[in-house]
Amino acid sequence: MLSYRHAFHAGNHADVLKHLIEIELLNYLGQKDKPYWYIDTHAGAGAYSLTEGYATKNAEFETGIARLWQRDDLPEAVRNYVDVVRRMNPDGELKFYPGSPWCAADVMPKSDKLRLFELHPSDAQILQDNFSGSGRRVQIQQANGFDGIKAVLPPPPRRALVLIDPPYEDKRDYHNVVTALKEGLKRFATGVYAVWYPCLQRAEMKEMIPELKKLPAKSWLRAELHVQGPSADGFGMHGSGIFILNAPWTLPKTLNETLPYLVQHLGLDAKASFILETGGDL
Repeated sequence: MLSYRHAFHAGNHADVLKHLIEIELLNYLGQKDKPYWYIDTHAGAGAYSLTEGYATKNAEFETGIARLWQRDDLPEAVRNYVDVVRRMNPDGELKFYPGSPWCAADVMPKSDKLRLFELHPSDAQILQDNFSGSGRRVQIQQANGFDGIKAVLPPPPRRALVLIDPPYEDKRDYHNVVTALKEGLKRFATGVYAVWYPCLQRAEMKEMIPELKKLPAKSWLRAELHVQGPSADGFGMHGSGIFILNAPWTLPKTLNETLPYLVQHLGLDAKASFILETGGDL
């Protein structure tokens, strides 16, 4: 299925949560003077215009990044994320939004490498264009990342963040996530793995979470941001979540300070809420 285009959703509440946590994970890895890789299984186009094209159709960014863009009371983790968006828009107008690869390239040391997979031919070409001139630092493959990561694990520096962010249009993606993580942990047990998922009234999503908790990782963390209550008909995404294997010990405290702020400023109704839980050695 190749109908999904992330540009429709660029900068929405789910991107805020995903990219905020991604940046925290990368900054944590960057504290050590040792190289690491960023591996993205579903990289998308890498960067998005908010003033033309798909992003303007529903303008989802208006209830996401736009609500944080000009605030001066941001918690540190939110500020780190918003600063990446601001650097992409140096004239002070919110015209562009960085996808996960762009966020990674912005905060990572220039000597560290990115390995990006994107199956959609149009987005894969845009991704190539967005990172033209990056040389050997960024390698891009038009491929299904569930298959592609097998060839890059373990990475040579034995340190990496692996982001798994499929569109979930195909219900098999929920199963594919668990399978990819099982295989990934066999090849690279100490890697940091982050899985994004939509919060839906869907059995596959509810079944996936317990399976993730059973995986043989040292620790896990689950963070969800619900911007509204589930709809009465059970359809539609009311929030999103990130499930992290081998999460940094500092992350629970950071998210305890950050998630209430996001609920306050991104919530759409009185049922806006968050979930934060941990397990294993965390």
